[in-house]
Amino acid sequence: MSGEIDLMESRGNDSSCTTGGNNVFASTLHWGPAWNADAYTQTSASYTHPASLGDGMHTYGMVWTEDRLFTYIDDESNIVLDVNMSDASFWEKGGFTGDNPWKNQGKNAPFDKEFYLIFNVAVGGVNGYFPDGQCAKPYSNTSPSASNEFYDTKDQWYPSWNYPATNQAAMKIDSVRVWSLEGDEKFIQ
Repeated sequence: MSGEIDLMESRGNDSSCTTGGNNVFASTLHWGPAWNADAYTQTSASYTHPASLGDGMHTYGMVWTEDRLFTYIDDESNIVLDVNMSDASFWEKGGFTGDNPWKNQGKNAPFDKEFYLIFNVAVGGVNGYFPDGQCAKPYSNTSPSASNEFYDTKDQWYPSWNYPATNQAAMKIDSVRVWSLEGDEKFIQ
């Protein structure tokens, strides 16, 4: 593993879900020396919107410099996740032991090189993002057949997606734009 960022990750549940629904999103940096040593819990933050985030278009932004990485919604003054990359290295932040894959790099490694951006509407999983016993979750995080149990109950949750009638549960992306600090723009559509 190196580094990646979930710029925007939201649950598809409606906003009445107590653990956060379509009115909440999180930004998370995933990093660590290996896939099973991801220290993401130290670099994750969430935002709660007054209404469903699906009720309109929003700007999910990220500013990444050598010393700082932060995400925001709609305006740079509305910061969601703010990571200081000048105070300690990610190796030190993670408290890792063993061989440091970033030992000859700056404190901002692995975020001193290109990394992946992820835009995600989560619909399931067994890592605790969808807590057991909440929001009518039809499986347990410890079940060896959780994915089958989730699929087998699709008649309960699939209608809430309003698909294909309205497609309201879909993530709709108008554009993705990337600028360098020098002002060069790359436009991806």
